[in-house]
Amino acid sequence: MSRGGRGGGLLIAGTTSDAGKSVVTAGICRWLVRRGVKVAPFKGQNMSLNSFVTREGAEIGRAQAMQAQAARVEPTALMNPVLLKPGSDRSSQVVLMGRPVGEMSAQGYHGGRQRSLLGPVLECLERLRGAYDAVICEGAGSPAEINLRRTDIVNMGIARAARLPVVVVGDIDRGGVFASFFGTTALLSPEDQELIAGYLVNKFRGDVSLLEPGLEMLRGLTGRSTLGVLPFRHGLGIDEEDGLRVSPRGAVRESPAAPPYGEDVLRVAVCAVPLMSNFTDVDALAAEPGVVVRFVDRPEELADADLVVVPGTRGTVKALAWLRERGLADALARRAAEGRPVLGICGGYQLLGEHIDDEVESRAGAVAGLGLLPVRVRFAREKTLARPVGLALGEAVEGYEIHHGVAEVRGGDAFVSDADGRALDGCRVGSVTGTHWHGALESDAFRRRFLTEVARTAGRRFVPAPGTSFGALREEQLDLLGDLIEEHADTDALMRLIEEGAPAGLPFIPPGAP
Repeated sequence: MSRGGRGGGLLIAGTTSDAGKSVVTAGICRWLVRRGVKVAPFKGQNMSLNSFVTREGAEIGRAQAMQAQAARVEPTALMNPVLLKPGSDRSSQVVLMGRPVGEMSAQGYHGGRQRSLLGPVLECLERLRGAYDAVICEGAGSPAEINLRRTDIVNMGIARAARLPVVVVGDIDRGGVFASFFGTTALLSPEDQELIAGYLVNKFRGDVSLLEPGLEMLRGLTGRSTLGVLPFRHGLGIDEEDGLRVSPRGAVRESPAAPPYGEDVLRVAVCAVPLMSNFTDVDALAAEPGVVVRFVDRPEELADADLVVVPGTRGTVKALAWLRERGLADALARRAAEGRPVLGICGGYQLLGEHIDDEVESRAGAVAGLGLLPVRVRFAREKTLARPVGLALGEAVEGYEIHHGVAEVRGGDAFVSDADGRALDGCRVGSVTGTHWHGALESDAFRRRFLTEVARTAGRRFVPAPGTSFGALREEQLDLLGDLIEEHADTDALMRLIEEGAPAGLPFIPPGAP
């Protein structure tokens, strides 16, 4: 698959955000690795509040970490050289090669900074192509965002520079997929259109034969084939890119269909705080049979919850104000006074403390916390990025840390300790627990022990299923994505594109870029 010492490549673009680029990229990675192809994922620029820490201590988008798992390789900063973490509607923290380099407004970033990053992004892509047989790249948003094309480093910008063939994914469940495919192509310049090699329909429900006349008409209009129609599948549960899109109204993490192992279910309420980050932490809870996870934004919705989780956030002080405005802060205080379980993770842990001194994230200075844990937090300019291991509730646990806040624990018990009993992280007082460790609930033995404790405190006859393995469930989900590609996509055509690039002579569709 080598082209002059470089591996093959393919870019998966989308007609819209959430068209299915991340899962299609992961599915192609899993399909290729099962065929014996050494493959890596890549996304030049990602905007997401769901991130992950690599073994070398670099922060990348969690979707790329998931895609690396699909490819059965260790994730690295090369796979996501630029990560934007929104702090408001108009500014983001810029993370370059896994390390934060500052806050920037959208105007400042797209006004010049972004284009200057094309060289480093392409260098990362070339290094991956030198080490792997194939690199499957994921675009962002739509390649037809004509207002941003001049500075693009994630869609046609890298496709043009690296001569990557492009497959455009459209979500037919939203409607208008034919217009979206045609319009996306017709808004690109002739040079960009030369690389648009085909389309992929995602989330189709029903009889494919009813769709085929439209696909043929699309081919006649564009000169490009549809390379697959992927059926709608429930329960994929794959890491999503952005917590900003989670609606608290009725948003429930999908759980296995298996009934509870014990007599009762366990209800988990997750406070849908502003700028919610790494909400994927609760996926491991939702993977347990009999655990129902929902996102909430009203105090009354905490009443029947057996466990309340305050998740991570890129705006700890903003989330704290939001909890108070909504009456959730008082509801959390009542829970703590009644001895009912509360778990704070990262930013959620910080706001459960007594005091926050923030001259970095919000620049709000001294702010009173909820006072549920004897912890004082000071925001440091240097971000903590780590992959720690330890013991919690007597069980082995591992996680990853992504935070500016430094906690000074002034009482209670440590959440995580080392083998000699020395405190590593977090604080526990009664039924309230806080930790900076994301991903801790993915440690199966610890999660079962924690949920057993929650059930006992809540008076529920809930018993964790002894055989639940979050890692095995994730592998099953990734295999399902690989199956979708293998069974419903034109894999021969995909392989030709990866190995040979876009075919010559693809027609231009007017009007082209303005």
